[in-house]
Amino acid sequence: MIGIRKGAFKPWPLALIVVATLAACGEDGRRDWGRSAPAAQPVRDPEAAYLAPPKVVTAAIQGGGVALSGSATTGASVRLGSPTGEAISVEADAAGLWRALLPGAVEPRLFGLSMTREGRTVQAEGYVLVTPEGAVALLKAGGGSEPLAGPSDSLRILAIDYDQEGGAVISGVGRPGAGFGVRVDRVTQAEGKVDAQGRFSFSLPKPLAHGEHAVQVAGEGGEDIVRIVASPPGPMTGPLHAERLDGAWRADWMTPGGGVQTTVLYAPGETR
Repeated sequence: MIGIRKGAFKPWPLALIVVATLAACGEDGRRDWGRSAPAAQPVRDPEAAYLAPPKVVTAAIQGGGVALSGSATTGASVRLGSPTGEAISVEADAAGLWRALLPGAVEPRLFGLSMTREGRTVQAEGYVLVTPEGAVALLKAGGGSEPLAGPSDSLRILAIDYDQEGGAVISGVGRPGAGFGVRVDRVTQAEGKVDAQGRFSFSLPKPLAHGEHAVQVAGEGGEDIVRIVASPPGPMTGPLHAERLDGAWRADWMTPGGGVQTTVLYAPGETR
């Protein structure tokens, strides 16, 4: 979870993020699409009881689908489950690695990621957003999304997240260790730095007002600028509402706490 400055996102309590589901999104009975844990079993050794949640690490276009890979407990059954009922299960190998191939789709999809080992189920933090073009981002309630993209020699904005109060986070990639500044409508916000993995996530110090904005990052590795029209989400008829924009996808999605967060996911190489 990234640090959030005053006026930005207000994270929900950890307990809500772990146990809440998207039950408020519909009445079709699929309240547990991310798979909640079964009844707790008595454990004598607390350290032996801990299971790290599964992770998605890479994504790539393969054939007409999207190949995902990640980490989990050795031998665990890993499940990607969608609120629409779509689900894929695979098994982590002896090295704790798993691979899954998602079939192609014409609309963005949202998945919950979980794993089950010896009768215990562990849910990953956040959700996995997959676009028809194969872009994948890890969505985090109350924080910035994490697009799955490798380091870049040049600064690139890949996502902007904002909530209904205007708290916003800018995420992207660049050369590891590169410094940069952030401007919104030509007004300097602050400075940031690309981490060792070639990613950055920057919380704007002031709320992002409704309307059109130009967001720019500039520094070591050049500059990048994107345009965003911040607006409230429309009526939600399910956990996800997606809209195609010029060079981007806008996804309004329901958080475990019952709020709605907006993620604008930019496609590298397209007109922005």
